[in-house]
Amino acid sequence: MKPINERISVAPQIRPQDLADIAQQGFRSVICNRPDGEGADQPVFEEIEAAAKKLGLEARYLPIVAGKVQDEDADNFSKLMEELPKPVLAYCRTGTRSATLWSLSQADTLPLADILSQTKVAGYDMAGVVRRIANGGRTPTDAVEDARFDIVVVGGGAAGISVASSLLSRKADLDIAIIDPADVHYYQPGWTMVGGGVFQASDTARTMGSLIPKGVHWIKSAVAAFEPKDNAILLDGCRVVKYGRLVVCPGLKLDWHKIEGLVDTLGKNGVTSNYRYDMAPYTWQLVQKMQEGRAIFTQPPMPIKCAGAPQKAMYLSADHWNKAGRLGQIDIQFMNAGGALFGVKDYVPALMEYIKLYNADLNFFHNLIAIDGPSKKAVFEVKAPDTEPKRVDVEFDMIHVTPPQVAPDFVRVSPLADPAGWIDVDQSTLRHKTFENIWSLGDVMNAPNAKTAAAARKQAPVVAENIVSDIQGHSATAQYDGYGSCPLTVERGKIVLAEFGYGGTLLPSFPRWLVDGTRPTRTAWLLKERILPPVYWRAMLRGKEWMAKPEKVSAA
Repeated sequence: MKPINERISVAPQIRPQDLADIAQQGFRSVICNRPDGEGADQPVFEEIEAAAKKLGLEARYLPIVAGKVQDEDADNFSKLMEELPKPVLAYCRTGTRSATLWSLSQADTLPLADILSQTKVAGYDMAGVVRRIANGGRTPTDAVEDARFDIVVVGGGAAGISVASSLLSRKADLDIAIIDPADVHYYQPGWTMVGGGVFQASDTARTMGSLIPKGVHWIKSAVAAFEPKDNAILLDGCRVVKYGRLVVCPGLKLDWHKIEGLVDTLGKNGVTSNYRYDMAPYTWQLVQKMQEGRAIFTQPPMPIKCAGAPQKAMYLSADHWNKAGRLGQIDIQFMNAGGALFGVKDYVPALMEYIKLYNADLNFFHNLIAIDGPSKKAVFEVKAPDTEPKRVDVEFDMIHVTPPQVAPDFVRVSPLADPAGWIDVDQSTLRHKTFENIWSLGDVMNAPNAKTAAAARKQAPVVAENIVSDIQGHSATAQYDGYGSCPLTVERGKIVLAEFGYGGTLLPSFPRWLVDGTRPTRTAWLLKERILPPVYWRAMLRGKEWMAKPEKVSAA
């Protein structure tokens, strides 16, 4: 928490458990300036609000998309500052949006020098905001340039760090910057294992600073907008970064609010999700405690990251109940908005054996649209082919929810996006179809592949190879075949290792005598549990392309 003056302090994301300390420090009000769903480790505002009320704190929600602070937002912030008990703590992802709102709200009352000095003491550089005010407007539209790099990578997740490392391994003199506001980097494929009691949540987290490749600049900020015609990116706080070439890989957004009532009950009343870092341990708690009743596992419409994760949560839970002798007392329901258990038919027979073993009911074309946690009731919209849509209410004792997923807001509204909001790339070269100095990889781009970390592992060398080739004046020399991998944890100790590319083509990494991907094997489990995590941390993120060398194509 960083004080601007005696009336207001700003802070990065807070958690419900922080509110007691915040109250003890004398704060009387909290303002949230971060929209729900920006990050995988982000508690929703309702959780903060509930914790604040218990402590007698006022809490208000004024969500601002990064870099999109408008005059009206500043006016609303000013009104909140007038009406709320002081001192006030305002927070967002890094604190920058809150500091920006305060600065703009003071445009008519404080000298610019005072705005600049007070925010600088708090550790925020508001020079760009002050320049906007001095130019006669509070809306950040003509931000000041402050940096330029050969290559800018937007996103410090699996795709972003991997592609930066792969670029440096090919051309060590490149001046590269990674833009990401997060302090923590997560190994998200491990969250299913956390929810199944195999990993600890802490096993899946590292500090971002420890993973940024040596020699790469880390710009700890959020992107507000792309200006591809000017080779520029507008950042939170009204700064501009310019680039020679751009790589866009910020991941996707979990749209928790699209399911009515979900944010009010997530993490309590038997409602959980392995798609959030702090919720995966709750999944395992629920599984261990459940003795009887109904357990529901949901899957929303595609696209989602790791399409097998919703059913993996079901399999690991059912396996625990089976081994504990409680399976016969638990009614397992899999609610899938789609019409198939898995998109690649070769793996379905093995999965169906476990559906029968666990006596799970498959309910296709069932999309979760609302949930009432205290009443233990979920509402599904059923849209089966050639039938009238209908709604059905299903009671539950435990429900694992997979949230709908979309591209981040700043991507969806950008010139880089296709009509559905995803980055529009050539599916082979991963180069943007319109802007020749832009590439994309990972969950945010629109190639028809599975959105998995394994896919990013194969995509990063392709993008790096093609960017270096472009720098040297050549056409693309590497192509991506759509590879993705989904280790389907059908029981503790066995995995169906699904590996496939575009069109559902099987792309196994190992000979069939070692790992038959269409059957559950212990070898695949050992790969998932013991081998893949260190490969991720020590190889993939460091540009060591084990079993990921790109397929070459002839230069035109």
